Amino acid sequence: MAEKFDHLEEHLEKFVENIRQLGIIVSDFQPSSQAGLNQKLNFIVTGLQDIDKCRQQLHDITVPLEVFEYIDQGRNPQLYTKECLERALAKNEQVKGKIDTMKKFKSLLIQELSKVFPEDMAKYQASEGKTTLPPNHTRPLSEDPPRPAELVVALRPL
Repeated sequence: MAEKFDHLEEHLEKFVENIRQLGIIVSDFQPSSQAGLNQKLNFIVTGLQDIDKCRQQLHDITVPLEVFEYIDQGRNPQLYTKECLERALAKNEQVKGKIDTMKKFKSLLIQELSKVFPEDMAKYQASEGKTTLPPNHTRPLSEDPPRPAELVVALRPL
């Protein structure tokens, strides 16, 4: 796959160099340089044909439009990848926080429902394959769940 890109890169470099030389010829045009101008124009046409042949080899590659926007803005296109990864990590952390909060909420809800509806919760926990807590079970101080106010703050959208 890399040789396809190398081949395309080589053709693009030749094309850019021919365009640069054409600009020099045109900026200081003399009637005697018409033959050189015609030759450069032919090289440019040939270069575009070579680039088009490379396009057929790379038809399965897609580039996000945002990358071209970065280039148009004069920014490094590699920053696009970096920023995408940073956004993905931030979203991952946000979702993980929501999952953790929901697990804490579920645990607290089950504990509170077990106090109010012990028989029903025993049936529920049995159907879920979990062991049931005795109705008079008390939780050690080290396992205090978050208070409802903390859950409300944690569940509030960012």
